[in-house]
Amino acid sequence: KSGGLLMEEELGMLTVDTVAEYRAWRRKLVLPDGGTVGFFPTMGALHEGHLDLARAAKEHGCSVVVSSIFVNPAQFAAHEDFGSYPRQHEEDLRKLKEAGVDMVFLPTKDSMYPEGYDTYVTCDVGSGRNEGAVRPHFFRGVATVCTKLFNIVRPDAVFFGQKDAQQCVVIQHLCRDLDTGIDVVIVPTHRETDGVAMSSRNAYLSQEERARAPIIFQALEHARRMVEEHGERSSAALSAAMRAVLEKDGGLEIQYTQVLHRETLADLETLPPASEALLSIAVVMGKTRLIDNVIARVPRA
Repeated sequence: KSGGLLMEEELGMLTVDTVAEYRAWRRKLVLPDGGTVGFFPTMGALHEGHLDLARAAKEHGCSVVVSSIFVNPAQFAAHEDFGSYPRQHEEDLRKLKEAGVDMVFLPTKDSMYPEGYDTYVTCDVGSGRNEGAVRPHFFRGVATVCTKLFNIVRPDAVFFGQKDAQQCVVIQHLCRDLDTGIDVVIVPTHRETDGVAMSSRNAYLSQEERARAPIIFQALEHARRMVEEHGERSSAALSAAMRAVLEKDGGLEIQYTQVLHRETLADLETLPPASEALLSIAVVMGKTRLIDNVIARVPRA
């Protein structure tokens, strides 16, 4: 460690753990003409879905790819899993290096939220629906930490996974409304061979629960086909159809089956022609909360 900057020559990847260290590196960073910095924030416990974000940044043409690992306490309620959220620091750094990431920012809670911290960012687009209803604290925490990370990292483009669809919309509105100039790129959900969306929280599932988990994607796909192949436009009918599939598993707590406008998260009674709807599900299986979604493309007529 030299001057606070940990340089892993043999890995070809840098890590820093303070804002000052990162900013010192960023000031000295020389980009080629037209070069850009890509960034994807994570909470660690990385899987292939996270690594897709690194690959997407490379494919997007970013000259330098930055990631961060920070389990953000501001997006967890007191009863949620902040304390038990999976942490596998060395394994995560190895995966990021193999994915071609150039710099990893590893802030501490005290550096992000020092004593006396009292500034938070809210986005109305995420409030009161789906995740915003079930976890009312969540999007304030996400918007706040992302605003801070964007200000620190200074990216040209940021990359988020479609699995957290409502979060993606919040970030899109945040960057648009606050004139950040940041390009928000949404990367498709990475799925296991049986359709289960990759998630760090899948590690909580027992073997028996993991075997039951594909029913979530099956419910979403059933509703998507109703829209795209059979012309169903009623949100109530689609929501009920998803619920009916999920109820075949008698052990699920269904938190919501919802149909929203993809870009505004507005409730839709009837899907407009040639639009895109967000079909989303949240369930609790055993002690594990799982979310997933798909996009349904409504035919023109």
